[in-house]
Amino acid sequence: MDREDLLRRLNWFYSLEINQVELYKVQSNQFKDHYAGKVFERVAEIEQGHVENIEKRILAMGGTPTALGEVISPIIGMSLGSLMSLTGLERALQLNAEIERKAMSDYKKLVEDLVSSGEDPDGETCILLKSNFIDEHLHTAFFDMLRGNLMEDKIEGI
Repeated sequence: MDREDLLRRLNWFYSLEINQVELYKVQSNQFKDHYAGKVFERVAEIEQGHVENIEKRILAMGGTPTALGEVISPIIGMSLGSLMSLTGLERALQLNAEIERKAMSDYKKLVEDLVSSGEDPDGETCILLKSNFIDEHLHTAFFDMLRGNLMEDKIEGI
């Protein structure tokens, strides 16, 4: 993998994370009367940290964060968040978990490719990607747990 390929893939994550920030902000507002609304607000903050860290990494490598991601991703995230909210909280949680699983899969693949190619000599990109992977994994587990609790009516009213 060469530098340009790595920058292209990092820009994919940059766009994805911007999308997720907006998605969770919309869902936070849509479900503000539920415990999940606060969860979505917190997850959006974590995802914003991913955006900022990926942007820093792209700049440190001499690249430029994609303008397309900065313009289109928020629109997609807001639209997707609104549409998913219409399906109800349980379904929104399920779809969020699927989005997070896709992000985890992509992060894992890039880490594997970086390790096998030796294209991350200082290890900083892998450290960043692994940290984001852990957060996405935690989000997935939490969304799955919330969904299970909703089905069992354990958290309503919190």
